[in-house]
Amino acid sequence: MSQNLRVFVYGVALFLAFAAPAFAADGGNGGLHFSAAFGAALTICGAGWGIGKIGTAAVEGMARQPEVAGNIQTAMIIAAALIEGATFFALIVCIGSNGNYAPYK
Repeated sequence: MSQNLRVFVYGVALFLAFAAPAFAADGGNGGLHFSAAFGAALTICGAGWGIGKIGTAAVEGMARQPEVAGNIQTAMIIAAALIEGATFFALIVCIGSNGNYAPYK
């Protein structure tokens, strides 16, 4: 990611984070809400990236040392299962917190 794009993305994120209390200061009818769908999407993207990195490292390790391919494959499957478990937990938390936001009471 280029330096200018990174600064722009961080700037927009900081603006949104600091603007939420200002919008809500007029009586609590506004503000910024990142929905559960946003959290779930972030969770799935992170899990996909992590499992992809595990697969890449495992295939490279098997190519370098074919005699330990079975051990590498077993460790890869265990690590991928742990990532999937954490991902499912995060998805349940995101889905469970979806009904807690009520901006217009």
